[in-house]
Amino acid sequence: MNALIKRVLHFPIVKIVIGIVVCFSLFVVVQNFVLKPFFYNIIQDKSIADPIIHVISFLVLLAAYYFLFRFYDQREITELSIQFLPKEMFGGFFFGFFTISLSIFILYLLGNYRAYGISTSNTSIKFFTMLLFAAIVEDLFHRGLILRVFENWLGTHVALVIAMVVELQHVYNPNSSLISFVYYLVWGFTMGMMFVYTKRIWLPFFFHLGWNYAQPFYGSNLTGLDDIGSIIQSKFTGPELLTGGAVGIEDSIFTGSFLLLIGIVLYYRAKNEGKIVKGKLFKR
Repeated sequence: MNALIKRVLHFPIVKIVIGIVVCFSLFVVVQNFVLKPFFYNIIQDKSIADPIIHVISFLVLLAAYYFLFRFYDQREITELSIQFLPKEMFGGFFFGFFTISLSIFILYLLGNYRAYGISTSNTSIKFFTMLLFAAIVEDLFHRGLILRVFENWLGTHVALVIAMVVELQHVYNPNSSLISFVYYLVWGFTMGMMFVYTKRIWLPFFFHLGWNYAQPFYGSNLTGLDDIGSIIQSKFTGPELLTGGAVGIEDSIFTGSFLLLIGIVLYYRAKNEGKIVKGKLFKR
């Protein structure tokens, strides 16, 4: 009976469900019943309290994941290793921001983008910490848990397909279109490859953060949201295929092409370095 329970608990899909439920539930309880009551009571200004809550929630989620799987799997949690953190943090954020910047620059050269002012009054630390937490939720669960478990079980190729399908949950974002559908698949592939190549969540996480921050920075909508503020006041004109339309610059053909190119380069580098794995199920 004990052997059967152990097999059930360590079945990959069960492990994923337990990981998500336990970590997310702990975060929800801590944030809503500890952090918010405490900080809202001592700090009346939510623009100050909320960033603190976001950062602590970020750490709580990482700690919950770390200690759960340290106990659950009885292993080193290598996907959270900080051995190369500075390199992956600064490199990831830079390339995420740079990819969006490159698309903006092309639109500028084509006459589809015009900047007419700069203001910091429409953005805040609260907004950045919100992006920080939103990105870690996705990258910790999508890459650190779902992709990692399926790659170990079924191999890299099957795991990448699953990772791409998981990203289709974003089709419910405001203003999503058929182009968005394709983009979400590309996003899942490339972000998945960042994890496959490093076997850590930090590169995709910081790329994600730089990518998301760059869009409102240049005055673009962020995944269909148009009320999140901006630093550069700007105007996009021209075909939605080029500008991304109401979704934002991430739906541009330029941005999607750059993202796909990054994923392909990482795939071939991973393949040449022997980081594409077969998976335990097919090794028997």
